[in-house]
Amino acid sequence: MVGPFIFVDQFGPDHFDIGKGMDVRPHPHINLATVTYLFEGAIDHRDSLGTFATIRPGALNLMTAGRGIVHSERTPLPERSTGSPISGMQTWLALPDGKEEIDPAFEHVSKENLPLIETDNVSARVIMGSLWGVTAPTTQHAETIYADILMNAGATIPIDADADERAILVALGSASLNGEALERHSLYVLQPGQAMTLRADSDCRVMLLGGEDFATPRHVWWNFVSSSRDRINQAKSDWKAGNFPLVPGDENESIPIPEIPLTRSA
Repeated sequence: MVGPFIFVDQFGPDHFDIGKGMDVRPHPHINLATVTYLFEGAIDHRDSLGTFATIRPGALNLMTAGRGIVHSERTPLPERSTGSPISGMQTWLALPDGKEEIDPAFEHVSKENLPLIETDNVSARVIMGSLWGVTAPTTQHAETIYADILMNAGATIPIDADADERAILVALGSASLNGEALERHSLYVLQPGQAMTLRADSDCRVMLLGGEDFATPRHVWWNFVSSSRDRINQAKSDWKAGNFPLVPGDENESIPIPEIPLTRSA
């Protein structure tokens, strides 16, 4: 974990052929919040609360699973009819002690409502938390920082040292931190309390993430995150038994529980 972040997935850049798209069928989550953020393309989100929202680049979808939620993610019909690019990030945030079983919720924050820090050669959008003197309106269940940093070659930006834990991911292009070259698609966990300088070695896109250190461990099994293995086992049984709610508008499909999923503890 890095702060509350327990899973980081970069997808794309890629391009769907005409008639094709993303089809992530309905599936469940517990005791976490998913954060979806796009660089290119569009995704239709539906969930068991009855939410329908289309996310596009620069906006944020925050889905809080809490005691349990089901959702699907699919490419919108207009994009399927023409073919479309897809590129972005999905991260999972573990919910802190005392909040793991809160009511499920969904929040969409538009591109216009996420603070943007701009200079001649840097454009940094604050997705969650407070960075560089501005604060995103996104709900935080635990103290969180998350930012999307676009830089022209040769540009620099300071990396604040305030968060308990921080990490950097070079999503596109090349960059260095305090003079050390960073490998693309690798997550670099930064030394706590040390202010650093990020430099663009080419035009690049870098994600900064982190937040408060969790006092208790978390377990990950398939789409379930919890401090309790028993709670995860209950979620397994509930999904197999059909005890999770359906997704309105996407009731006819679902992802079956895997027999041997990847298991992690953090």
